[in-house]
Amino acid sequence: MEKRITGRTGMFCLIGTPVGHSGSPAMYNYSFAQTGLDYAYLAYDVPLEKTEEAVNALKVLGCKGFNVTMPCKTRVAELVDELSDAAKLIGACNTVVVKDGKLYGNNTDGMGFVRNLKENGVDVKGKKITVMGAGGAATAIQVQCALDGAKKISIFNRKDEFYANGEKTVKKIQQMVPDCEVSIHPLEETDALYTAIKDSDILVNATPIGFLDDEKPDIQYKELPKNLVVCDVIPNKLKTSFLQEAEKYKLKTFNGMEMLINQGALAYELWTGRKAPVEVMKQAMRKEYRES
Repeated sequence: MEKRITGRTGMFCLIGTPVGHSGSPAMYNYSFAQTGLDYAYLAYDVPLEKTEEAVNALKVLGCKGFNVTMPCKTRVAELVDELSDAAKLIGACNTVVVKDGKLYGNNTDGMGFVRNLKENGVDVKGKKITVMGAGGAATAIQVQCALDGAKKISIFNRKDEFYANGEKTVKKIQQMVPDCEVSIHPLEETDALYTAIKDSDILVNATPIGFLDDEKPDIQYKELPKNLVVCDVIPNKLKTSFLQEAEKYKLKTFNGMEMLINQGALAYELWTGRKAPVEVMKQAMRKEYRES
């Protein structure tokens, strides 16, 4: 690393909390090194109430761009100078490009999710999708799937502070994609959840369940449809308990790490103007988590 860092090295970073688990520094730094770009990527633990201070500091320090994770995505969307259409609709920002002193906010979460599925033979167009969760990542997935032609989206979330966000997402999708049937229900309504899952092509866990432990959503796994595609957005594990349980019943699964890599590739392209070295990124992530 000491040979790569110079007085001209450009900085990119991640802000949010917690960030100690993140594989993004390993992924981006390995990619920059392999492609000969004089950049370095760091991670800063930033609580929500310090978001504005952190963003202002990054501008002063000449940061070229940064990623944003929980819980700062919505706040950053309020601080940037311009937002992409997707970021406006989602109301959250996970990637910022700094150019000529201005901040340009984007959201690549949903695009990364859809791109990962498509590259592995699953197109969301015409599909019925059940999403557990109504936070930032969940909203990005719901919006992008609607934009890309999903037939029906059923959202389930606990009656917490994110439920109102889910209701707003439903209204946004109804307005911008009227052909997509979308609804939201309390996660506690298990009968409605099971009915939606049985009628779905794709099931997504976009809740924090399994992020810091080995817990999994409380659903009837043995009753899952045989052709159901099961996805988890948890980024720091190749196989969460949720996916392991689904695989016991021979279901096709997608992990959050692949989504992270694809949204990271989109961010890389926004920052550098070059095609992302996706395979290099995958190598770095697998090495980081000691899996291959």
